[in-house]
Amino acid sequence: MNRLIGPPFAIQSTQGMSYDTPLHPTRRLYWQDDHCFDADAVVVGVRDTAFACDQTCFYPGGGGQPPDEGMVTLCSGESIDITSATLDRGVIWHATSASLPPSLVGQTVHLRLDLARRLALMRYHTVLHVLNTIALRDYGGWITGVQIGTNYSRIDFKIDGFSSALVTELEAKVNAVLEANYPLIAYTISEAEFRARDDLRRTLDAEPPVIDGRVRVVAIQGFDAQACGGTHMHWTSEVGHFSIYRIENKGKINKRLYVRLE
Repeated sequence: MNRLIGPPFAIQSTQGMSYDTPLHPTRRLYWQDDHCFDADAVVVGVRDTAFACDQTCFYPGGGGQPPDEGMVTLCSGESIDITSATLDRGVIWHATSASLPPSLVGQTVHLRLDLARRLALMRYHTVLHVLNTIALRDYGGWITGVQIGTNYSRIDFKIDGFSSALVTELEAKVNAVLEANYPLIAYTISEAEFRARDDLRRTLDAEPPVIDGRVRVVAIQGFDAQACGGTHMHWTSEVGHFSIYRIENKGKINKRLYVRLE
């Protein structure tokens, strides 16, 4: 994937000083490989307890998936916890548990994700793709909200005629797709092509990010494709067994489903 280029802005130091060196959008390694869990990177900016690099494996959150956590190891050998990551005008900033000196800019550091946490989020994100596709295709259910977690996740649908029988059907259909072991791939298409294809949407209101005029698509080959900027497993069989363990009413035809993986 080509490096993303966008409008630069000034590096800010821990003292609030501003430098003339521009920052380009961070190269997102997780878009090249969802299973990139650690990487070397050059620090290009520091803001108090946060820093930005030329590239990163850390996901900054979005689409219901929370930001990654992990650790950064400095060239001195010191390791510092990364508690979150955020996206600001194309640049991913890593929030840490310590104040960082401006002298960190230009140094090569090693980034490492909390592996167990990321894998859990990837499993849940993958199964929600399967669930939302079946909900829309078979029952006309559009997503109205989603929150991905490591122990469970929830997803809201605008759906008519919801019943306990439908829940049983959903569980069976989702697990059949997981067991079929479909491969997942990601690619980009032009914004114009995305606008012309209603089949890539799963939400009524939220729009996927458009980067340099392109939209990222995640496909479960042989089953589904939808616009998405998050991280996923390589195969549906890596997800585990799916169940819906709780349902809440969120309006006349809005249902909140709490789901679990075993």
